Amino acid sequence: MRPLGNEVGKTKRGKAAAFALPIVALCAIGPAARQPGAPARARELGISALIGGRPGLLDAITDVKGVEVGHTTLIEGEGRLVVGKGPVRTGVTVVHPRGRTSADPVFGAWFTLNGNGEMTGTTWLEESGILEGPVAITNTHSVGVVRDAILQWQVSRPGLQPWGLPVVAETYDGGLNDVNGFHVKPAHVISALDGARGGAVAEGNVGGGTGMRCLGFKGGIGTASRVVADEGSYVVGVLVQCNFGSRQDLRVAGVPVGEEIKDLLPCIAIDDASVRPEVPRCGKEPAAESGPTVEQGSIIAIVATDAPLLPHQLKRLATRVALGIGRVGGFGGNSSGDIFLAFSTANPKTGAGTGVQRVEMLSNPRMNALFYATVQATEEAILNAMLAARTMTGADGLRVHGLPHDRLLEALRKAGRLK
Repeated sequence: MRPLGNEVGKTKRGKAAAFALPIVALCAIGPAARQPGAPARARELGISALIGGRPGLLDAITDVKGVEVGHTTLIEGEGRLVVGKGPVRTGVTVVHPRGRTSADPVFGAWFTLNGNGEMTGTTWLEESGILEGPVAITNTHSVGVVRDAILQWQVSRPGLQPWGLPVVAETYDGGLNDVNGFHVKPAHVISALDGARGGAVAEGNVGGGTGMRCLGFKGGIGTASRVVADEGSYVVGVLVQCNFGSRQDLRVAGVPVGEEIKDLLPCIAIDDASVRPEVPRCGKEPAAESGPTVEQGSIIAIVATDAPLLPHQLKRLATRVALGIGRVGGFGGNSSGDIFLAFSTANPKTGAGTGVQRVEMLSNPRMNALFYATVQATEEAILNAMLAARTMTGADGLRVHGLPHDRLLEALRKAGRLK
């Protein structure tokens, strides 16, 4: 049993008092202050400046006032995969647009670059332009239980909307995780919903990103923000669940890092040759991939802003996430589920009104700076996910290496991008 991050609640195998169901590991990680020894982020390594733009105070989606993030991280077991028992490397991440106690909806929109994935609740989001309630991200086979748990949480709290069409997105963690064991339970979701906070956001092997891989290295949850100096001062924040791409395509600040770090490939840390025979054994893996690999996996991105944008403008913002993904080496491959959502916390108390509503809207010619901010924050959020993610060994002894900071910086210096 090894929960990650700040322990809000943890149990041994047995019963959770409030929900009476088996718990693997219950740990809601509110985004508190960064812990000593936490991995350096892009800003601290000098890479944020190469990407461009001005980060917010936290360089996180929570720089948008009112936004709260919560994680439940499930890690248990090691060795051979036994469906229903583990190893478990999964979880759930939630984003509350106006905080966990607010029932005030926000304007929102969504966009899909490649649709081999799922984001529930988008039919009504597209129709109404209104996002009602939190957004959650988990693994592919836990979308249903997360959706239902959000409704359970929502209808049991006075003042919140007593019905809903929750927005839940997914990426596939079946390499490292016992995805067919269905280990995410309603209690885990409710813990993440209740444990969400503002402030610094836990990244890497946490929440829905626990078992994810990205661009040939360990992936997971990452976030970043940009401040846009207009006639006012607006913030764009992005949170990603990063699980896409191939090593050969990895770019950081324009540098082909994937071509510089060709080793540290995924491997099996079990000697039994019958276990995933197509994957090399650790210690015997090749120095580089034998040839080009096909891009697989997915990425979910949540974009938050306090700029006064209407749904059609938020759709434009959501589409720009794809450009940030392209800058780090994503191509929207056939098997990729690349799905993005954007919302604005401006115009409070207008989304749920029944009469004539008066709203503010930024003029379209002033949106260019927001487009830049979205692309830059997306690129950095993906990198922050990889910088925070530590090497992980999961189901069947599959080991996925974390991105080595020293070799990344060496590659950037070799290209003349860092001194």
